[in-house]
Amino acid sequence: MKTPRFSPLLCAGIFAVGLSSCSEPDRSGDSSAADHSAKPEIALIMKSLANEFFKTMADGAEAYEAENADQFDLIVNGIKNETDLAQQVALVEQMIARGVDAIVIAPADSKALISVLKRAQAEGITVINIDNKLDEKVLAEASVEIPFVGPDNREGARLVGEELAKTLKKGDKVAILEGVPTAFNARQRRAGFEDAMKAAGAEVVTVQSAQWEMERANTVTAAILTANPDLSAILASNDSMALGAAAAVSAAGRENEVQIVGFDNISAVQSMIKDGRILATADQHGDKLAVFGIDAALKILSGEGRPTDQKTPVDLVTLDAL
Repeated sequence: MKTPRFSPLLCAGIFAVGLSSCSEPDRSGDSSAADHSAKPEIALIMKSLANEFFKTMADGAEAYEAENADQFDLIVNGIKNETDLAQQVALVEQMIARGVDAIVIAPADSKALISVLKRAQAEGITVINIDNKLDEKVLAEASVEIPFVGPDNREGARLVGEELAKTLKKGDKVAILEGVPTAFNARQRRAGFEDAMKAAGAEVVTVQSAQWEMERANTVTAAILTANPDLSAILASNDSMALGAAAAVSAAGRENEVQIVGFDNISAVQSMIKDGRILATADQHGDKLAVFGIDAALKILSGEGRPTDQKTPVDLVTLDAL
C-alpha cells in the first residue's frame, strides 16, 4: 500500500507531492506504516518546491514512476525554502523510521546532511546524492561513501560565462550572485563564472549571496546597481536569482545596459531569453536529474550496479537553442 501524498501548494511543513487531501494523516514518520511489497520504496528528498526547478524535478520523477509502476514506489518530499536544513534533516529521519529502501537527496547543504545520511546507511538504506554534491572532506572524515549523480556545475557556469563574455570588452565590470555559500554547487558555479570572466579580462567587482531566492536577488541587485553605475553584467547562479536581478535592472531603467545570465533553464527564464532580458542560462535537465538518481539506486538495490559517481549532462541555452 502506498503512502498518501500531499500537495506542496496546500500543505505546510513537510511536502509529499500528489493529489491526496491535506486532511489525510501523515504516516511517513511511523515505521509501522511501511507495507513493503516486492517493489523497492524510494524516497526523493529535494530542496524548495517553491523553486520551479525542483517542481520540475518532482514532476519528472513522478512521471517516471508512473511509467515504471511495477518497478518501484516513490515518495516525494521537499522543504519550504532552500536554507531550512533542520526540516530536511527531519525528512531524512522520517524516511529512516519508515524503513525505505533508498533515499535520493538534493541536500540543502553540502556538510550538514552527512551525519543523518550516515545513519540512513547504517540502517541499510541506499543513499544517492543528486544536484548538490556532498563535501568530500566531510564524507571522508565521517568514513562515509555516498555516490553523486549530477552535472559538473563549474563547467555549466563556465559555458554560460563564456557566452556572456562575447558581449563584453576587456575591463568591463560584472557582479556575481551566488547561492548558499556552504553548498558545493554554489561554490562551483561561482568558480565557473570567475573562470570565464578571468579569461575574458572582465573585472568582478562584487560577489554577493542571494541565497538562491528571487526576492533577495532583487534587493541585492538593486544595491549593486546603485554602488556600480557602470556595471555591465550580472551572473546569477540560478534562474530564480536571475529573475530577481532582471526585475531590479528593469526598475533601475538599465535593461539595455546590464546583461544577465542564469543557471537552470526554468520556463520563466526561457521567455526572458526570447525577449532579450536575459542572455543565457544552463540546462542541467531538471526533469531527468532525479530520474538519474532513482535509476542509480535501483541498480544498486538489484545488485546490478556499484555505488559510483555518475556525471550527467549540462548544456548552454541561448536564444538560438529555444
